[in-house]
Amino acid sequence: MLVAERYAKIIRLVNERGSIRVSELSELCGVTEETIRRDLDRLEQTGKLERSHGGAMSVKDAQAEIPYFEREVMNAAEKKRIAAEAVGQIEPYSKIALDASTTAYYMAAELPNIPLTVLTNSIKVALELAGKEKIQVFSTGGILSPRSLSYQGPLAESNLEQYHVNKAFISGKGIHPERGISESSELQAAVKRKMIGLADEVYLLVDYSKFGVRAFSHIADCEQIDHLITDDRADPEVLRILTGQGIKVTISH
Repeated sequence: MLVAERYAKIIRLVNERGSIRVSELSELCGVTEETIRRDLDRLEQTGKLERSHGGAMSVKDAQAEIPYFEREVMNAAEKKRIAAEAVGQIEPYSKIALDASTTAYYMAAELPNIPLTVLTNSIKVALELAGKEKIQVFSTGGILSPRSLSYQGPLAESNLEQYHVNKAFISGKGIHPERGISESSELQAAVKRKMIGLADEVYLLVDYSKFGVRAFSHIADCEQIDHLITDDRADPEVLRILTGQGIKVTISH
């Protein structure tokens, strides 16, 4: 494979997956990890991608919020396993917050019809829970975002300040040991920051593709997260660092 062909393949893989690790690129391209690291450095210099911890991420990913119906099918198997693990952390009569992530929607679908109070800014989550009569749903209201099918903006943020929950379940575009939790949309990040602030315990739900990614808007430092639920493809080095920061890590299978 010529160097130019390898560059093109790397760019295509990064854009298709959103982010990818050096080890995967090395295997897929049939070259050493050191060669891949040099390739990624050159491609970052030309603006084709962005380097992340242990790999690279798409520059397209970092600039715009992906529409909900596209996110719904991205890494769906991993997200459903993570969601099922998260549901196992919920006890009857709890008060919980669910953000507008696709993983939160999968949680809503998985939740049994038990006495619960759910606070959410997601239209999809609210509609999914509407048929479960034992679950009381509170919607934040606010400005409707057609891309994420959620409410955001000053009204959503101020309404969240009126509540307290036992547990908040949030996701994000990226988790990075130094950068923390981040999101592509500042408005979505602001809502998630409010949810973190009103919860006794905070659960971060992210699949392997989010590791090492630094998205546009900062949500929280890693130390503000109590629990991380991810899948078995997550970067073990990042998991080691996060565990050292006091975060309880659960791997879904």
